[in-house]
Amino acid sequence: MGSNLVQILPAITMSRSLSTASSPMREGSVGAAKGKTFYLETFGCQMNVHDSEKVAGVLVARGYRPVKNPDDADLILYNTCSIREKAAQKVFSRLGAFRKRGGRDRIVGVLGCVAQQEGEAFFERAPQVNLVCGSASYSHLPALLERLESGQRRVTGLSLDADQCFETELTRRDNPFRAYVTIIEGCDKACSYCVVPQTRGAERSRPSSKILAECRRLADEGYTEIQLLGQTVNSYRDPSPAHLSFSELLIRVAEMPGVRRVRFTTSHPQDFTPEIVAAIDSHPSLCNHIHLPVQSGSNAVLRRMRRTYTREEYLEKIMCIRNARRAISVSTDIIVGFCGETERDFEETLSLLDNVGYDQVFSFKYSPRPKTAALVWGDSVPETEKGRRLEVLQQHQREIQLRRNQARVGKEFEVLVEGFQARLGQAVGRTTSNQIVNFPGESDLVGRYIRILVTGAGANSLVGVKAARSEVTREEQGAGA
Repeated sequence: MGSNLVQILPAITMSRSLSTASSPMREGSVGAAKGKTFYLETFGCQMNVHDSEKVAGVLVARGYRPVKNPDDADLILYNTCSIREKAAQKVFSRLGAFRKRGGRDRIVGVLGCVAQQEGEAFFERAPQVNLVCGSASYSHLPALLERLESGQRRVTGLSLDADQCFETELTRRDNPFRAYVTIIEGCDKACSYCVVPQTRGAERSRPSSKILAECRRLADEGYTEIQLLGQTVNSYRDPSPAHLSFSELLIRVAEMPGVRRVRFTTSHPQDFTPEIVAAIDSHPSLCNHIHLPVQSGSNAVLRRMRRTYTREEYLEKIMCIRNARRAISVSTDIIVGFCGETERDFEETLSLLDNVGYDQVFSFKYSPRPKTAALVWGDSVPETEKGRRLEVLQQHQREIQLRRNQARVGKEFEVLVEGFQARLGQAVGRTTSNQIVNFPGESDLVGRYIRILVTGAGANSLVGVKAARSEVTREEQGAGA
């Protein structure tokens, strides 16, 4: 899913909330591992981050306690991403370092996409691993852990046909004001470079009634921003009798009391509709930011990628966004150096940046992935040339972003304050259109909505000060970008 950007998150720390899933807790699960500790490290996108919240909820329900250092853990888990070769390599690097440390008797598990991709072969590559579990099997983690805790040496959970993959016994939220909600799992698009259909399975949409019930519960618990997640989130097809469209689902969540911001990621251009733009236009709670991966600006490359749209069709979607009444920011994913990409193909991608005027681009060098159609075509673009193209593209985009951000100087925007850097006395917030803003502030601003006057701009963020009337009421939200 997009952004395809790999994040490496530290071990999960205690949060303020344990959200109960709609399915009942299994008897005897709570406290089964009382006094034991766990370390959980996450690689990947928002989907993996939320998966880790689900896993942490299962562990806490069983009596495990989180720790920040793997050396202090009875259970070590790595939640993995396989969309890029570099991300997969980092997992094996972590496991290699762990093997050298040795020490106490503990359980080591690998979760997520690399686990699903490697399957039982993981035990051969990394003999110290005891658990290999894909994302569709997280609801079965209590039973898998029971087998390990009773002394079984190796256990797998690799099914891809589980209808319950959306829900676990408990989800432990690790952000006090933003909550992730999965609405669709898997992908049916079959892009030639992508391993997601093999690691996440076919598209499976969650009933709208369960999604809305979870969102209402989160709003009641005080979460003000909800992010709807899916590998192709706008491909959502409601399996319940309500048959809500994706845009209708967005509106239902946006209209809930207490919800001030709704985001969604990642959209696929094939299923992006004018109704989504109309929903954003009419509901200020729907953030005016759309992540719409294009991957390449060349029709020849798009065909080889099996992206199901042309450059021209993609630009029609962009025109629909630009014609909205609200100013909607757009971000994207781009791969350089895909099989057979020529210099002319690359130049067409650069020209697409100019045509669209993206607010942010997540860009990567192509890396062949196992079990994909492109694997047998040969990695024809030399690594040094991929690096050059990536550098050229990123510099070109930096210039675009700088111009777009400079145009925001002198304007006021609502920001949700997400953090505070004590050493600098600086707060960090995000506009509804997904721009980062740094400004002088205090730690007690975190989680609040503040109006900021932008005084300066760089390529990646804005600088500002609190506006004369800085606190933003629920009724005023959405007035700024």
